[in-house]
Amino acid sequence: MGLPILRYYAMTNRDIVTVLREMAALLEMEGVAFKPRAYEKAAAGVEAWDTVLADAYKRDGIKALKGIPAVGRGIASHIAELLEKGRIKAYEDLHKKVPVNVTELLQVEGVGPKMLRTLWEKLRVCTLADLEMAAQTGKIGVLPRFGEKSEQRILKSIEFLRASGGRRTLGSVLPEVLVLEVDIRAFPEVSAVVAAGSIRRRKETVGDIDILVASAKPKRVTERFLALPQIAHVYGSGDTKTNVRLKNGLDCDLRVVPPISWGAAFQYFTGSKDHNVALREVAIKKGYKLNEYGLFKDQKMIVGKTEKEIYKALGLPYIEPELREDTGEIEAARKNHLPALVEYSDLKGDLQVQTDWTDGEDSIEKMAEAAMAAGLEYIAITDHTKSLAMTGGADEKKLLRQMGEIDKLNKKFKGKKFKILKGAEVNIGKDGSLDIDDRVLAQLDVAGAAVHSHFNLTRAAQTARVIRAMENPHIDIIFHLTGRIIGKRPAIDLDIGAVIAAAKRTGTVLEVNAYPDRLDIKDEHVRKAVASGVKLSIDSDAHAIAHFKLLEYGIATARRGWAEKKDIINAWPVEKMLKMLK
Repeated sequence: MGLPILRYYAMTNRDIVTVLREMAALLEMEGVAFKPRAYEKAAAGVEAWDTVLADAYKRDGIKALKGIPAVGRGIASHIAELLEKGRIKAYEDLHKKVPVNVTELLQVEGVGPKMLRTLWEKLRVCTLADLEMAAQTGKIGVLPRFGEKSEQRILKSIEFLRASGGRRTLGSVLPEVLVLEVDIRAFPEVSAVVAAGSIRRRKETVGDIDILVASAKPKRVTERFLALPQIAHVYGSGDTKTNVRLKNGLDCDLRVVPPISWGAAFQYFTGSKDHNVALREVAIKKGYKLNEYGLFKDQKMIVGKTEKEIYKALGLPYIEPELREDTGEIEAARKNHLPALVEYSDLKGDLQVQTDWTDGEDSIEKMAEAAMAAGLEYIAITDHTKSLAMTGGADEKKLLRQMGEIDKLNKKFKGKKFKILKGAEVNIGKDGSLDIDDRVLAQLDVAGAAVHSHFNLTRAAQTARVIRAMENPHIDIIFHLTGRIIGKRPAIDLDIGAVIAAAKRTGTVLEVNAYPDRLDIKDEHVRKAVASGVKLSIDSDAHAIAHFKLLEYGIATARRGWAEKKDIINAWPVEKMLKMLK
């Protein structure tokens, strides 16, 4: 293509997703029909794609881009233009008409492309600071179709965004980090490399990146690292520690340690800080000194090559990274009471899957085939119901038609030992009522219910509406219980203890939603549910064929909540799972 490889390589999938989503928003602002949805679908396809597109395009050209779900010839040519030139002319032309910071402003809950157009035309709002100033001075509340409530909601959302501190979701960071690991692993001087810190503990958000490398030649490793195209700025660099800013906006520490200290450094830099403090206290009581170089008796290293030998020398079984938060894991290890955590390979099914019958991208058949390819044995089709009109939600008649379609597909898949379950994501009303008749709910294999509106009710009202939905004899699962969107929308105000007690009483399953922006319920709620004997499901909330890989983020959340395989109903064979539902 006549351009340096560096240009291709430095453009991440996330960069491409951002531009495609901004294109969708700008086209919607212009009132263009159909195209915004096409760009949104293409962005979702790129976001879920496993391959680094810059590398794939360098290797296979436009053909590689056309292989992405929902990316046709026109959008593929725009992605190619972005990879080759670092820009898309059509995007720049649109942005000149409405020069707003689309990505920044669309983070605000309730602000959509059409609202952005109005805010630009009437108030010249271009940035988050402009929006905040307009709201604070009462200029938004007097606009037609806005009002004071919209203004207050915008201010509240901006405050919530600022409180998140610029942290990014694990799901948006981990794919990039894995690419960085691959690049560093290719250095001939490197014997091991891993991302430690909050990434290894699979925390739901990431503030920075810690890369640990084992090598006997730290200086050469550092030189190679600093030559990588992902590096945007170097804060400081020595032979064994380097601190940089990556082009994705996150800070990254590279630490190079000798192989003999790999295990000790791995344990130390994985953290958490509180876990490490508690572990050092264990070492001190046994007459040892523990640090990132090893476990020492006086000046003699006892062990240090592996993490397991560190824990063993301290009289403890190995503690999984997801548990290392000083929330009782060391005491449990002492008593040999650590949970046998659900494994990343344990899931047999996915009980929340959307299709093109509502707001999903793909057909039931394609979703089933993708689930089989992902190693699953069953899925539940849980399209939205009628009160979510913007999704094309199903009424009773549409649900019954879909059930008939699922019956036909199950006959087709019979020889493949795969089952499609009939389900729905039923909307919970303000008072806890459901928008589908019990007569039809009774015919579903799996009925889930979820809150999608009225997020600002009082704690008592929110708790009462969720419990009322649980008490319906046909509702098996509560999907994404708290309704939060990480960094964008706070959780609804619930009495979690009362909800868990009601789940236990009614036999209702609570979902761990694996979608990276949700991870709902979160780890501390998982742990309370497990302690109460409430069963859980881990679901992808898939809206496209590539989304089944998101299940790993839900499994990580469940592991951080001390959940075992026996706690997760879709880690069971389909017959056993169905028998325990209402």
